[in-house]
Amino acid sequence: MLSLLPEGATLRCTGTGSAIRVVRCLGGGGQGQVFEVAFAGEAMALKWYFPSCLQRDPQLRDRLAACISATAPNAAFLWPILLLDPDEESRGRLPLAEGSFGYLMKLRPPQFQPAVAHIAGRLSISLQQVLRACFHLAEAFHALHSKGLCYKDISLGNLFLDPANGAILICDNDNVDVDGSDLGGVRGTAGFMAPEVLLGHSRPGSSSDLFSLAVLLFRLLTRHDPFLGRLELGIRCLDEPARRRLYGEDPVFIFAADDARNRPDPAAHPAPLLTWPIYPPSLRALFEQTLAAGARDPAGRAFTGQWLQALSACLDQRGLCPHCGQEVFPEPGQRSRCWACGAELPRFARFLTPEGAVLAQPGNALHHHHFDRLAGERLDQPIGRVEAHPRRAGVFGLTNLSAHTWQAELSSGERVPIPPGRSCSLNSLVRLHTHLGGVELAT
Repeated sequence: MLSLLPEGATLRCTGTGSAIRVVRCLGGGGQGQVFEVAFAGEAMALKWYFPSCLQRDPQLRDRLAACISATAPNAAFLWPILLLDPDEESRGRLPLAEGSFGYLMKLRPPQFQPAVAHIAGRLSISLQQVLRACFHLAEAFHALHSKGLCYKDISLGNLFLDPANGAILICDNDNVDVDGSDLGGVRGTAGFMAPEVLLGHSRPGSSSDLFSLAVLLFRLLTRHDPFLGRLELGIRCLDEPARRRLYGEDPVFIFAADDARNRPDPAAHPAPLLTWPIYPPSLRALFEQTLAAGARDPAGRAFTGQWLQALSACLDQRGLCPHCGQEVFPEPGQRSRCWACGAELPRFARFLTPEGAVLAQPGNALHHHHFDRLAGERLDQPIGRVEAHPRRAGVFGLTNLSAHTWQAELSSGERVPIPPGRSCSLNSLVRLHTHLGGVELAT
């Protein structure tokens, strides 16, 4: 790949004060190339556009300027920070096309891996962290839409995951636009575009974002395309007209309750048949709402807030099969079997909070929204987390992650303090008095 900016080159831009040194080319796509650069003593990323991109998208500069002024909706976005126009000296010294420009953004930390690696099965990541990544995606686009913006090109290629904790980063934010405006740019990525956008009936916006978000969430949770089933197997050549029919003219969600024409084929599509039943009905219902009926009725698509509620509830419902160790999501009050080994699951102990229930299983956490329904779902400020005993199998404790001392009521009737950073065993716990409210342990 011929680099737009030579490695080691120094780029001076108008209004920046400091020179930019090109460290290395990180990669490129249809719009331009991304470089690691050194700027004002910091490692940063620089995206520089191909001249052909600027010709195709004359409104790109205006969109970028608007994005920079709006600032990032939250920390998940690798947001444009500064527009870069090379000064005359740099234009004369470097092979830069007339009118070309770029922008600075934060450099992606190395622990964030491409989401496509997870879909391909090359990323070691637990179901809990995949669900957390899905939650953070919904949270990010909730923040974006709340600012009156839309993304327009939600897809796997724009997402990076930290497999250790489910954190995400969203790149290519030069697609972002004011919702309802028409400043040009991309329409979306094949397989993720809403049918009305693919067919040219409407421009991308927050409504089409909701459809694309559901496609991306489905693919993260099942590692499969929600519209590739038996109908695709009947197509001899998956060319542009066939894709238009499959994703636009007659999109049939593979698990649509009222249309079984496009069910996954057991031999060709084993992944969704295995993974779909793992998740709770309340979460699966949002996919049916958005990808089945919502494919034809944009007004019926699930909102980001609904995804936040369903995904956080799913995380609360997560347990570990005592027979094989796989993550399971048993329905409360129902007898369930492990999807992996088939063994009957025990009745897991649960924390009963003022606003819900959380399985008392390692890795699960108590959050503010478990005590206050108006707090809004968040995963970044847990007040307590269940930990497994480092040496005794099957023995769990709850660690106080807050800055307040709690009181634990034990089965003996004794009350003991749980200072910040300390844990209490769940073996004899009956009730917990936290700074936010009471919690009962139901066994």
